[in-house]
Amino acid sequence: MTAPADETMRRPVDLGALNLPNILTYGRIAAAPLVGLTYYIPNNWGPWIAFTIFVIASVTDYFDGYLARAWHQQSALGRMLDPIADKLLVSVAILILVADGVLDGWSIWAAIIVLMREIFVSGLREFLAELRVSVPVSRLAKWKTTMQLVAIAALLIAPVIVGSKQGVVINLGLTFFWATAIVTLYTGYDYFRAGLKHLVEPQR
Repeated sequence: MTAPADETMRRPVDLGALNLPNILTYGRIAAAPLVGLTYYIPNNWGPWIAFTIFVIASVTDYFDGYLARAWHQQSALGRMLDPIADKLLVSVAILILVADGVLDGWSIWAAIIVLMREIFVSGLREFLAELRVSVPVSRLAKWKTTMQLVAIAALLIAPVIVGSKQGVVINLGLTFFWATAIVTLYTGYDYFRAGLKHLVEPQR
């Protein structure tokens, strides 16, 4: 059955690895080291540039998945690279914030929790993928990602905010970051529980 002419016109040609959703994911991967490189540009330009890159890259996290579904351009490559791109962007930003002292003291433990969870879930997903078991992303995990991105964006820009507003931005960022760490513990356990029955099955 032939697709209607108007639907054919609306749906872009699928170029495989070079379709727009995948290109947005590639851009997010490239943005991760750029956030680290630009953050230390002098004269307060660095945090502003790093913040801008981080925010734009974070927005693409929504659009690449949305466009892939809307245009029926979902692919194995995209499914593999999308979570990798997210983790690279977040991990680099957290390391920069720790190195710059924005995240210090007890807040470093929140960073440790977030990074450990990302590594744990990645390893679990890789193992389950070998068994051809899919673990869908929960709604709470999606909210966790949103809170995490908001927290990191606020903390990236906080050092160049002038006056009393700086404290407000830092407190907002740290509050969201700790909330992320707490939710991260739950969602990490949720993923582990979902995959537990496959982990304890005897090897055949």
